[in-house]
Amino acid sequence: MIDRYFGITAAGSTISRELRAGLTTFLTMSYVLLVNPAVLGNAIIIPNGTAKLLVVTALAAAIGSLLMGLVARYPFAQAPGMGLNAYFAYTVVLGQKIAWQSALAAVAISGTIFVLLTLVGVRQAIVRAIPRHLKFAVSAGIGMFLALIGLKNAGIVVTNPATYITLGPLSTPSVLIALFGLLVTAILISRRVPAAVLIGIAVSTLAAILTHAPVYAGGPNGTLVPFGGFPSGIVALPVAPTGLSGALDFHGAFGLGLAAVVFTFFFVDFFDATGALVALANKAGVLDEHGDMPRSRRTFAMDGLAAICGAFLGTSTTTAYIESASGIEEGGRTGLVAVAVAVLFLLSTAFWPLAAAIPAAATAPALIVVGALMLDGVRYIVWDDYAIVVSGFLTIVLMPLTFSIANGVSFGVISYAAIRLFGGRGKEVDWLLYLVAAALIARYIWLQS
Repeated sequence: MIDRYFGITAAGSTISRELRAGLTTFLTMSYVLLVNPAVLGNAIIIPNGTAKLLVVTALAAAIGSLLMGLVARYPFAQAPGMGLNAYFAYTVVLGQKIAWQSALAAVAISGTIFVLLTLVGVRQAIVRAIPRHLKFAVSAGIGMFLALIGLKNAGIVVTNPATYITLGPLSTPSVLIALFGLLVTAILISRRVPAAVLIGIAVSTLAAILTHAPVYAGGPNGTLVPFGGFPSGIVALPVAPTGLSGALDFHGAFGLGLAAVVFTFFFVDFFDATGALVALANKAGVLDEHGDMPRSRRTFAMDGLAAICGAFLGTSTTTAYIESASGIEEGGRTGLVAVAVAVLFLLSTAFWPLAAAIPAAATAPALIVVGALMLDGVRYIVWDDYAIVVSGFLTIVLMPLTFSIANGVSFGVISYAAIRLFGGRGKEVDWLLYLVAAALIARYIWLQS
């Protein structure tokens, strides 16, 4: 029954491989359980806030992944998005002095707009209007973005006041653990070993624990410390998120005139999620000959519905996670992967101390390797057409360099439309892409003002 519903055999997979892929995806994105409460906790000040935010983060991820797995039946996990949570906390609540309850209402409104545009077919039409080469460029750009996150988490790439980024000190424990894990993972993948990414994470974590390497957060002033074990055991009762779930203030949202905030939430999530979903679909090999994703209407609708559910639970925008590519690389091809991720997030509400045993240095190699593998789509780009070359290049490089999927997609769309239009080949571009490009330009002008 499970096989028939998800089409596992038809997709060339097995139930055990799908479950293994789900575990890999969960481990790769499990950092959200700790990072999201840390970010939102700066803006949402309530009693026992960290524990409550962790629970709602896990619940939002579980519901979003279930929607994607059971309804859309794709191996794409969802959770509160990084970047969107920072915008929520630091720009909207702390910067603009807007109550967090009103900001949550703005998230729910943007998610509702998301669903409505999907149901009438606007979002799918925009995806179809994006040329095929840009879809491959989006996949490659997100791969570089993932690799940069992995390199940053490992400490291999660090900030520099003169050159912006530079090579970090290679003798630090986190770098050594990450390089060890990267070597192990790359060797296993090259030898076609099943569960290579998952084994790499496990081996890196074991190395960090056995060597007492200071690679875990929790030290004074943000310093890293060795693994401290489980002083309170590995099981902790989940905390009821009272005072957080259902605290949305729609009256305050409309009264304060949060149109700009709603638009920003909507815009960033639209292009972040659209870019991520298209890239993941390409990675999973489900795009058709026209570069379109089957079941796109329900897939995009579940993405918007997850954002609404997350807001009512008490967290910022829930969206598709590009870390799902790690599970796809493990062979996951169906919605059972996302369902497995959802179950693990539900379990994490009680077993969340286990997440503390996996340091960022252990998941960093997975992100780097998966990012590298996502670059394979560039071979399908026609490199002798300058409109394609320039727009594809901008799409790829601006994602990691601006730390934003949305910026990469935006500059790719704008540049392609402009070069085709003023290059005398404007009829080759879908009219809807011109409309999107104009809206993107208007957004950047509005942001500057």
